[in-house]
Amino acid sequence: MKKLFLVLAAAAMTFSTAIAQEAATATAEQPATEVVEAVEAPAEAVLDAETEIAGDSIHYVLMQKFLEGGWGWMLPILVVLVLGMAIAIERILFLSLSTINTKKFIAQVEAALNEGGVEAAKEVCRNTKGPIASIYYQGLDRYHLGLDAVEKAVVSYGSVQTGQLESGLGWLSLFISLSPSLGFMGTVVGLVQSFDSIQAAGDISPALVAGGMKVALLTTLLGLIAAMVLQVFYNYVIVKIDGMVNEMEDASITLTDMLTAYNKK
Repeated sequence: MKKLFLVLAAAAMTFSTAIAQEAATATAEQPATEVVEAVEAPAEAVLDAETEIAGDSIHYVLMQKFLEGGWGWMLPILVVLVLGMAIAIERILFLSLSTINTKKFIAQVEAALNEGGVEAAKEVCRNTKGPIASIYYQGLDRYHLGLDAVEKAVVSYGSVQTGQLESGLGWLSLFISLSPSLGFMGTVVGLVQSFDSIQAAGDISPALVAGGMKVALLTTLLGLIAAMVLQVFYNYVIVKIDGMVNEMEDASITLTDMLTAYNKK
């Protein structure tokens, strides 16, 4: 339920940002009402050219190119991008909320274990978030079964926690592959439309093939952009997970050594 909420929140933030950008674009498109008259004609021409360039903002140009590419092919790529961004943001939020100060946590568990025993150490784990705390709790909960049972529990639950950290990455990888594929499909369709226009007219002219070629190039461009953006987020999440898994392994070894020393008392 928490994961679903994070995904919906990330998607809502993405859509609200897009709506805000469109509103800002609509405001920026209002032309200037007054222009200061210049004395020389060349200076006046330069000012008019600068005013025209300023009127076409980057958001307006992107929206125009999106519409020129055609809703039928540009919209699926945009949907894939939004869904991929939602999953990436959800993973980043989940990993950020699961990150703790590992050294401080281990010191607290060790102090509680020496002062209050296993139950006190388990209480510290219950009050701490993150996969390392969950692994520690599972290991401490099986201390009465022996150190071998503790090691097996730590290894098994470590695999479970790793799977939870990597949840959703399969979908993100799918969207990375799907974005350029949809773009290339739009390219093929655009080329087919161009050849159909040539066949219907019985002649080759730039005006006949321009529309189909524009669709082909714009869909490919958007597909590649979406794939590159999602790939950056995917690599960031993978690096974050690898770092957390290394911390989990080091902390597991520390827990085993800690319980071995406690068992000798």
